[in-house]
Amino acid sequence: MVFTPSEVDEKAIATIRTLAADIVAKSKSGHPGAPMGLAPLAHLLWSRVITCDPKDSHWLNRDRFVLSNGHACALQYIILHLMGYNLSMDDLKSFRQLHSLTPGHPEANHTDGIEVTSGPLGQGFAQAVGLAIAQKNAAATFNKDDFELFNNNTYVFLGDGCMQEGVCSEAASLAGHLKLNNLVAFYDDNKITIDGDTIVSFTEDVAKRFEAYEWNVLHVKNGDSDLDAMYQAIEKAQAEKEKPTLVIVETTIGFGSLNQGKESTHGAPLKPDDVRQLKEKFGFNPDETFVVPDEVAEAYASYAQRGAEKHAEWEKLFSDYKAKYAEEHAEIMRRKERKLPEGWEKVLPVYSPEDKPMATRKLSEAVLQKISSVLPELMGGSADLTGSNLTRWSEAIDFQPPSLNIGEYKGRYIRYGVREHAMGAIMNGIYAYGLHIATGGTFFNFVTYGWGALRLSALSKFQTIWIATHDSIGLGEDGPTHQPIEVAAACRSLPNLDFWRPADGNETSAAYLVALQTFYRPSVLAFSRQNLPQLEGSTIEKAAKGGYVLVEEQDADLTLVSTGSEVSICLNAVKKLKEQGFKTRVVSMPCFSVFDSQPIDYRLSVLPSGHPILSVEAYSTLGWGRYSHVHHGLDKFGTSAPYEEAYKNLQLTDVDIADRALKVVDFYKKQDQRVLSPLIFETIL
Repeated sequence: MVFTPSEVDEKAIATIRTLAADIVAKSKSGHPGAPMGLAPLAHLLWSRVITCDPKDSHWLNRDRFVLSNGHACALQYIILHLMGYNLSMDDLKSFRQLHSLTPGHPEANHTDGIEVTSGPLGQGFAQAVGLAIAQKNAAATFNKDDFELFNNNTYVFLGDGCMQEGVCSEAASLAGHLKLNNLVAFYDDNKITIDGDTIVSFTEDVAKRFEAYEWNVLHVKNGDSDLDAMYQAIEKAQAEKEKPTLVIVETTIGFGSLNQGKESTHGAPLKPDDVRQLKEKFGFNPDETFVVPDEVAEAYASYAQRGAEKHAEWEKLFSDYKAKYAEEHAEIMRRKERKLPEGWEKVLPVYSPEDKPMATRKLSEAVLQKISSVLPELMGGSADLTGSNLTRWSEAIDFQPPSLNIGEYKGRYIRYGVREHAMGAIMNGIYAYGLHIATGGTFFNFVTYGWGALRLSALSKFQTIWIATHDSIGLGEDGPTHQPIEVAAACRSLPNLDFWRPADGNETSAAYLVALQTFYRPSVLAFSRQNLPQLEGSTIEKAAKGGYVLVEEQDADLTLVSTGSEVSICLNAVKKLKEQGFKTRVVSMPCFSVFDSQPIDYRLSVLPSGHPILSVEAYSTLGWGRYSHVHHGLDKFGTSAPYEEAYKNLQLTDVDIADRALKVVDFYKKQDQRVLSPLIFETIL
């Protein structure tokens, strides 16, 4: 199609540029350069291409937009305001201020119209890949020959910084393999980073790199003003049937500034005299700020109205779909409302002490096998370790491009390859689309490879579930490089994240129960490689409280509190202590954060005053001070050996635990004071 310019185009672009300068200047903080350089492309997208309805920012078939170079968020906020999202001019004026709707980087579940949180560079791009995957799966699952319900595209802006981050490369590689032709990325090639011209560190041929990733690569030489070239590139991208598209758009950072093209416009406000000349250059009154000309406001209102009309057409289509495909319609609505099927939890496996010992990774596999059929929204996957993580259920179909003949887009199992960081970010994008629950598997130690994405899951309130096997020194022979002695403490320190370490089958089922019912918080589920016994006294109901009494004793001398594979070792230590006349309680604490959410009276009943509490875990002891008086764990890296020998060498056997327990009891008996629960201090706050 031929691009038809509008009388308002130049004025609208100038409005975006001057608003960007005003917003950052008033804040005295921010990044005006990229918004000014990207103004023509942004205007073109929303005036001609993107389908959205600002009055319903959660409409399922809207086009998704992601700003991966999130420091340029003034641009996105301006567009959202002009389009009529719930973002006022006063919100623009409070950019980067306390409690504002316009924080320093885009945050999902905070600002209307923001799809994903994109602060750390490259994360937005990788999340956009997840959005594209989710759309492909939704279309393959629900579209019918006469009802194309899901046909939206995902558009993403990214800059030189995103291009240099490894997560971007991981995600781009997978997107090319998956042939995600519904994904269009615009690379803002302004050749500037904080350090200055990219020649100092980044001289690779980006086009060749993405061609090698099997992307369709297009080039726009003049992104400062050539709307026709950009429009034609978008048309070609939308016509591409086999590949995602990267449009390399050469822009001038800070276009219009006296310092355009320089790093000084990247991360600092323009000087007052520069702002004045900028406005004069574009025909604005230099004495006025935050100006939106009437013709620009009217034009953007018409773009919003066009989207509202397309939304209304889609709702009519969806209503007709309901009449013909009532079951599928109900399924879409259930997923959109984040409701789980009635009674789904009844399929969770239940165990008794008579059942054979099993590795909790194997018990996790049993859960996945059961829930996969009753939770069709589940999209699983693994970072190459499927055979070790045991994350694939027997009937699973791989999510793959049909042309490869190894799966289909209707498939729900994603082969992420050895790409933990991209996996985490892609799971965020899958969740953000609105119809799926995403799980991803790796070794627990390699959750740290995806930490940036996991942190954004927690910040964004996105339900992603990491299945993290080989959870401790119990993995044995692989040695210290694979033994995650510090990762639990890191997970427990992250706000809005549940870290689970189950000790048996019932606790494994409980971990999945809570993780799947928690729609606005990610979970990391850590599972053992070695076999563990099914515990006397464990139940799904008890474990779902995060911590519970496994062995009770009146007038106890000591409480042992533990997690995962060390719980059964503690139970063996209790037998040795009993032989010496000591009464010992045992508490299993599979999830600190869930336990913390219980009423204080319950928590004090689990960890009471009156005797010392000793924690035992094959991890760093950091964090246990909240629950126990003395902590037995690891203050050094693990060792390469069969797991029984590793536990013996690192003094984590039942004999070691009993020995330390006796010392703890002896010490506290010598103190002439009542032993208070560590939790008691919470009652005064």
